[in-house]
Amino acid sequence: MPHLARVVLSAVALCAPFASFAQQPPAGREDADALRFHNPAALPKPNGYSHAVEATGGRTIYVSGQLPLDKDGRLVGSGDFAAQAEQVFANLKAALAAAGASFDDVVRLNMYVTDMTQLKALRAARDRHIDAQRPPASTLVEVKRFVVEGAMVEIDATAVVADPARR
Repeated sequence: MPHLARVVLSAVALCAPFASFAQQPPAGREDADALRFHNPAALPKPNGYSHAVEATGGRTIYVSGQLPLDKDGRLVGSGDFAAQAEQVFANLKAALAAAGASFDDVVRLNMYVTDMTQLKALRAARDRHIDAQRPPASTLVEVKRFVVEGAMVEIDATAVVADPARR
């Protein structure tokens, strides 16, 4: 089923904190890699995320939640949210690369933080990695804690790598 459409919807209410960074992609834009970014007029204008991303064809890659751990499993940036966010995005990049993908292929980010007041640092790290013209559907949730003591952020991702014939 190479042309089976997958639609990834974002949780609008949870993404409202991201309303101040990045431009809205054109509604219904179709790219050469078979991704369409939807922002229907019936929903509030998103900035920094898309309400829905549709992927047709290609391979879907699911990246588990990444914590701010180095390759030896040690916490990076104890007490430093910005350092932890950077490590999480570095880990996402490595996991995506292992599956033959990059941040250009990410269609969804689920982000979990222990402190919403650190949103500026999260946005800064995220914006260094994603394409602000094609932002993925996203959800942000504040949680009490993570399985690793001292971790302040965890992010998982979904990516769709287009069929080589479509590139």
